[in-house]
Amino acid sequence: MIKTIEDLKIKYKHFSDVNGKIRREIKTGTYIPIIRGLYETDKTTPGYYLSSYIYGPSYLSFDYALSYYGMIPERVTNYTLATYNKQKTKKYITPFGTYIYRDIPKSAYPFDILVIEENNYVYHIASKEKALCDKLYSLKTVTSQIQLQKMIFEDLRIYSDVFFSLDIDKLSMLIPKYKSKNLMLLKKYIKGEAYANHRSNVEKI
Repeated sequence: MIKTIEDLKIKYKHFSDVNGKIRREIKTGTYIPIIRGLYETDKTTPGYYLSSYIYGPSYLSFDYALSYYGMIPERVTNYTLATYNKQKTKKYITPFGTYIYRDIPKSAYPFDILVIEENNYVYHIASKEKALCDKLYSLKTVTSQIQLQKMIFEDLRIYSDVFFSLDIDKLSMLIPKYKSKNLMLLKKYIKGEAYANHRSNVEKI
């Protein structure tokens, strides 16, 4: 269970040395420090449960979400999260894993975030479509649909069957909110004949 330093000070307020009591409890492993002022009581807690508590507002996205949904072959061990208006990437190395937070545009941030409650924890994660948009936004700008397809299928190694099953309406809604050249190329691609043919072939399999 997540505990803040304020929670602990209230719990131990009747002790003459509150801070000393908290330090002793940390030393015995009752509370596991995550970041300054934030603790967990169970060392077996999955790291993704804690992701939205460490720094926010934020939600799991980018490589972690692509892996979570089985969109890429790699198993991603770092927790990658989207934020906005933070200006720079933040990284926290904790006993529960490494957390990396990076900005996307504020105009894109609020959309298509799933709020999941599990075992009394709440975490936030992008939809498949949002995770792809966030990832493409974060990458070096390409200048053609051919380069974009190489980025998606060769560089990111996104499975084609998963890609062609994505919700086009969701993508069409999300893409303009990024004001990104990569994503505008994605919009042209999913509206084009090549995409329609590929999707049709995948659906027949």
